[in-house]
Amino acid sequence: MNTHLHHTEQHLKSSALLTDIVIGMSDGLTVPFALAAGLSGAAVDSHIIVIAGIAEICAGSIAMGLGGYLAGKTEIDHYESEVKREYDEVETLRHREIEETKEFFANIGLSPSLQTQATEEIAQDKDRWVDFMMKYELGLEKPDPKRATKSALNIGLSYIAGGIIPLSPYFFVHDSSEALKISVAATLMCLFVFGYFKSRITGINALGGALRVTLIGAMAAAAAFGVAKFFMLH
Repeated sequence: MNTHLHHTEQHLKSSALLTDIVIGMSDGLTVPFALAAGLSGAAVDSHIIVIAGIAEICAGSIAMGLGGYLAGKTEIDHYESEVKREYDEVETLRHREIEETKEFFANIGLSPSLQTQATEEIAQDKDRWVDFMMKYELGLEKPDPKRATKSALNIGLSYIAGGIIPLSPYFFVHDSSEALKISVAATLMCLFVFGYFKSRITGINALGGALRVTLIGAMAAAAAFGVAKFFMLH
């Protein structure tokens, strides 16, 4: 029994980590890629693109990480407020909470006598009763208290890892047009691989998901490049 519970907890943690990586990598691969493409379209020197790209990656990773932190903190705050409300209801609206507990047991097929017995048993321990109602009445699992910090780090670092890929050719190739060609090939390949594994994890068609992620990144870069070229010519 203990092994099963441990396995479930690990699964939940892994899901949260994968979600953070997907969020960070998605924007990390796409936004710096579009920025570098746009600046290349404006015939900017590779050195300037590297500086602008690094600045964007720093700002983007902080912004994305902060977003992840606030989302995680909001989840924790919401759970704690609901726990407080549930404790208040157990104290002041005990009869209603008992009826709601019995209703849950009725919905899973227990007989009236077993509903009463199970409800009386669980209501003897207030903490256990509140935990039960949080999970089965409200559908809320207790979040990891360190979730906000972990999410911020996971998303921020994933953004940096993703952003370095489209920017890396500009470190070594001085001609921004040539660097862009390498960046396009490397980034689109990474977007395809990323989209493939992301789709596999989420249970959708892997090839279709990979092509969709790749197309979105390509369209963003093409739009930035085209806009830069348009203003250069006008």
